[in-house]
Amino acid sequence: MQTEMKQLLLCLLVVLLSNCSVLSNKIPPVTIVKQAEVGVLINKELASYPAPKNKPSVAVYPTSFTDQTGQRRSNSEFATFSTAITQAPYAYLIRALQHTSNGQFFDVVERVGLDNLTKERQLIRSTRESFDDEQKLMPLTFAGLIMEGGVIGYESNIKSGGFGARYLGIGASKQYRQDTVTISLRTVSVSTGKVLTEVLVNKSILSVSLNQDAFRFISDATELIEIENGMVENESVNIALQNAIETAVLKTIQIGIEKNYWSVNEE
Repeated sequence: MQTEMKQLLLCLLVVLLSNCSVLSNKIPPVTIVKQAEVGVLINKELASYPAPKNKPSVAVYPTSFTDQTGQRRSNSEFATFSTAITQAPYAYLIRALQHTSNGQFFDVVERVGLDNLTKERQLIRSTRESFDDEQKLMPLTFAGLIMEGGVIGYESNIKSGGFGARYLGIGASKQYRQDTVTISLRTVSVSTGKVLTEVLVNKSILSVSLNQDAFRFISDATELIEIENGMVENESVNIALQNAIETAVLKTIQIGIEKNYWSVNEE
């Protein structure tokens, strides 16, 4: 009995040590973040793209790029009212446009807070008129292009599966799941209303689960030892959405160059 017990403890020790090695490679150490980090563009090609000869002015309205899926966050245990997609996807689009070519490609005009901007300009204008200030307020910059579209698809469990094995009560398994998010991005000419470019981008979202366990009866099947360990890693939906939007902006620029809507400076 002692020999069997020693063998069982040795097997359990091997399982635990292997789990520690796997988890240490996957999960970063816990550290205290003293300050927030400024995010950068995921698509490095978009950030370093050559600047154009003439910067086009672009407007993004809060209603022109929205979540049109209505998809709710998946949960198999209880109903949830949280949305799977952020309700402000235009923020990622504005950021991608603003930081293209390190901020040298597009002139992005403010349209999300247009009501606040208009009220503030009215306040400045009325104050100057009351005090006979002859200095006039600069006119608002108008946009020649409008970016429209949105998140038009979010599908869960497009592909799922896994594998596992167990021997003498000791086993390991791996499961995965794939979701897909789809966005559409259009570039519309303000002067003519013509759709200049249209881009459709699909991005996969992966989830992986690793599990290891030991299940064994000892002492004439009267005592039970069961040990479980595992790790789940889910790809961020927001990061996947940001990546898809940046890819769509990059493709829009490339199509615009092919159709001679704008040109870039040759390096």
